[in-house]
Amino acid sequence: MRLTIGLCITLALAMISLFVGVTSISPLDLLRGNVDAQQLQIMMASRVPRTLALVLAGASTAVAGLVMQMIVRNRFVEPSTAGTMESASLGLLLVTLVAPGMALMGKMLVAAAFALAGTALFLRILRMVPLRDVLMVPLVGIMLGGVIGAVSTFIAYRYGLIASLGAWSMGDFSGVLRGRYELLWIVGLLALAAYLAADRLTLAAMGKDFTTNLGLNYRATVALGLVIVSLVSAVVLVTVGSIPFLGLIVPNVVSMMIGDNLRRAVPWVALMGAGFVLACDILGRTLRAPYEIPIATMLGLIGSVIFLYLLLRQRHHAAA
Repeated sequence: MRLTIGLCITLALAMISLFVGVTSISPLDLLRGNVDAQQLQIMMASRVPRTLALVLAGASTAVAGLVMQMIVRNRFVEPSTAGTMESASLGLLLVTLVAPGMALMGKMLVAAAFALAGTALFLRILRMVPLRDVLMVPLVGIMLGGVIGAVSTFIAYRYGLIASLGAWSMGDFSGVLRGRYELLWIVGLLALAAYLAADRLTLAAMGKDFTTNLGLNYRATVALGLVIVSLVSAVVLVTVGSIPFLGLIVPNVVSMMIGDNLRRAVPWVALMGAGFVLACDILGRTLRAPYEIPIATMLGLIGSVIFLYLLLRQRHHAAA
């Protein structure tokens, strides 16, 4: 019942998103067919693709954050706090320098390979560092991301690509048009793959020994989770840029609501991720209309506040 209510709220936000913009388009006029050719073109070429992109990117990014948290067994980890997004940006930057004419799919695969390598490096560092506090894990990831980001910035500055690097790090859906968002359907399939592999990923989150004793290949399961996270990060980065904090906030809120069962949590995380991104995008388009606040700014502002709340809540429970 609650999932149905969440679905209805997300659908309502998607409908609102279709009719928010500089060009005024009335829902009643659209239903009655009282719209001109220009309004119809704006709806089909811009508004509908943008709304679909928001839903797909929001749902898949939130699910990727949940998968990463299960693999690392830490609630404060997601692609933007583990060096994954910075590694994907570095890969995209290098392929832009070496092969600027490469097809978008090829650039996405290179970015995914770098994201996978960066995430694997993050996990390797975690095995080498004594983790006496749960907050050490995201701190290690943030520091690793800072180092990789510094390398990317140096290379971008050296070759005059600072503007491109800034665009990739600033998630923005204003440029989404028909023909420029279709890669995001891949991340929708990856979110579905995470749901189908939910039981295996849940077992892997319980540790290597426990997983192996149940006859499951621990390394293969973790590799599957890392591939899902890396591909989602790369596709979202190439298409709309980085979306911060989403994979951190939504899984934690869902965990507080329904617990840690991954198969049960994935639909909730996908719905809440899509709804949260839709709500932030609508706010960004209306607060300073006709100008637009990038969604990365809205999510960064709201997400940082929620992140601090989660940190303080964790400290409070630890002290109690």
